[in-house]
Amino acid sequence: MKQKVLIIGSSNTDMVVKTAHFPKPGETVLGGTFLMNPGGKGANQAVAAARLGADVRFVAKTGNDIFGKQAREGFEKERIDTAFMTESADLSSGVALITVNAQGQNEIVVASGANMDLHPGDIPDNAFENVELALFQLEIPGETVLWALGQCAQKKIRAILNPAPGMPLDAQFLHGLYLITPNETETELITGITVESEETLQQAARYLSDRGVQNVVITLGSKGIYLASEAFTGIIPAMVVEAVDSTAAGDVFNGALLKALADGETLEEACRFASRAAAISVTRMGAQSSAPYQHELDSF
Repeated sequence: MKQKVLIIGSSNTDMVVKTAHFPKPGETVLGGTFLMNPGGKGANQAVAAARLGADVRFVAKTGNDIFGKQAREGFEKERIDTAFMTESADLSSGVALITVNAQGQNEIVVASGANMDLHPGDIPDNAFENVELALFQLEIPGETVLWALGQCAQKKIRAILNPAPGMPLDAQFLHGLYLITPNETETELITGITVESEETLQQAARYLSDRGVQNVVITLGSKGIYLASEAFTGIIPAMVVEAVDSTAAGDVFNGALLKALADGETLEEACRFASRAAAISVTRMGAQSSAPYQHELDSF
């Protein structure tokens, strides 16, 4: 029997318009291609883990609208357990309005909507049943993340925090974490340490471990990842690929990491597995659409 993993987080719909240049205040420009894609860090990570074979339970909140309906249909196609998803009576589903210019630069406005209406009272106790690993991000209320981390501690569920989007974090978010997975920017926001060498990576990992984090993974983009654990400490190089779109690389990495750990892999093995999945994702456009399947990793 596969070990069930729990992801509590955000679900968005990304609406993208390509245009030659960004409009100035008060200006209207005619755009080109329009794309509408499922997104949100929690949803991206849930899809990434499910496509690799994980038994995923995803808890999120959407609005009672077409975007929420489409999101749920997408999760069901990916065979994700959505039994504990809820709808907001007052707020619409989360959306991101993205404009991309001819140089590939983007401007993004996110309306979090129902994501910020996901409160502890929306998550029943049995959402944590038969779960040994749980993954969280920061696109839902901080009080909900903190409450869920407390539930994991009580129930002896290994908790992983992907602290994105980046923000300073109180020590109570860190104490007792099985694993934290910030990127370089997020690491600096949390620790105050700019990670520009292996020595500063060690300092940042020590800062986090001193505050109760058991294991640390710092993602370094094309430079790979830094893992600090009892069994292995050091940099694991990234695979060299021709990147097209790195939008969901971090989310695919976290989803794949969760899946490998649920399969009983060591942290080092799980990081190498997740790095391969992330490498495939950056060779494709889109967020959830770029997440690979297990058979693709087998032949990569």
